Amino acid sequence: MKRISTPRRTASLSAQLVDSLRSHIEAGGWPVGTRIPSEQALIEELGVGRSTLREALGALVHLGLLEARVGDGTYVRASSELQSVMVRRASSAQRNNVLELRTVLEEYASGAAALRRSEDQLRRLRELLDDADAACAGADRSAAESVDALFHRAVVRASGNDLLVEMYDHLGTALTSSLGGLPWDAAGAEEHAALHRRLVDAIEDRDETGARAAAAAIVQLTRDHEAGAAHVAEGE
Repeated sequence: MKRISTPRRTASLSAQLVDSLRSHIEAGGWPVGTRIPSEQALIEELGVGRSTLREALGALVHLGLLEARVGDGTYVRASSELQSVMVRRASSAQRNNVLELRTVLEEYASGAAALRRSEDQLRRLRELLDDADAACAGADRSAAESVDALFHRAVVRASGNDLLVEMYDHLGTALTSSLGGLPWDAAGAEEHAALHRRLVDAIEDRDETGARAAAAAIVQLTRDHEAGAAHVAEGE
């Protein structure tokens, strides 16, 4: 029996533009959290009409990659549809559940990093510890949170598990956005920093058990910190 010929379809200009902009975002051309160029600038750069551009940007907003903020422009919300879904899912989950997920991922990754890390990766972790100390000394909480996120991603990359790295890269934004930091007091901040140093020491010594324990302790400290803050808020 003769098969029915599949009709040939040519993607519309707006669909092609969606694919192009999505690839640009996935490649890091517009990092998550940054504001994209103005509508007029994109029209001039891309050589497309205003309606075509708006249709493409609207599609990316619908996919969750972009976020339009009235009076402030359009921002990159996620680098992929999977990341967007995870951000939304984590934001609707109980914070304790998100912390448990973080424990599972980071505890395993830390143990694997102790077994597989390279000297360059270990050097990078030490550099990020120094950056974290500098950020905390400057009392810039947002900078400290950014360095902390980079540190934990670097630990996961040192695990040598490409699939775990890919999943954590998608989940990383979900975890950090859901666990938006609360201010630490001096004692808590010092304990937090000490646990990170302990984690890197264990990774350097190729101590899998010690690395896993340190990673779990970091998350537990965050849990205790959040519980304490909630208790204070309830008493006010």
